[in-house]
Amino acid sequence: MEIPDQLRCLFSVTLEERDGSYVVEVPEQEVQLGDLQDGETYRVALFEAPSTDEADETERKPLPEQRPQTPPVEEGEQRTVKIEDIGEQGDGITRVERGFVVIVPDTEQGERVTVEITDVRQNVAFAEVVERVSYYD
Repeated sequence: MEIPDQLRCLFSVTLEERDGSYVVEVPEQEVQLGDLQDGETYRVALFEAPSTDEADETERKPLPEQRPQTPPVEEGEQRTVKIEDIGEQGDGITRVERGFVVIVPDTEQGERVTVEITDVRQNVAFAEVVERVSYYD
């Protein structure tokens, strides 16, 4: 199976019926580790579970320790990015590796800019525009 670069997380769930709808719950750790952002929209794919024997075998294996991933950017680093969205406070938002969010003030949606990372936190980074890039570059 080919797995796209856009994959943010992978986990197993049981489909539950609640008040006439079916619900898939996302484990809290998937949001806490920074792979997902509360309030964002994601695509969900469902695959058939392995047979009962295979599922029992999987459940017995201990899970590897979950460690927060280090941010894929560093302070002082420059990148050319496309502003994908505008946040609630009017700042531009772009995403880099693993969907890591970088907030860029004074930008517009769809704009291409070279930015310098000024502040890196576990789940988000902040950057300033160094240069506005032509769409033809």
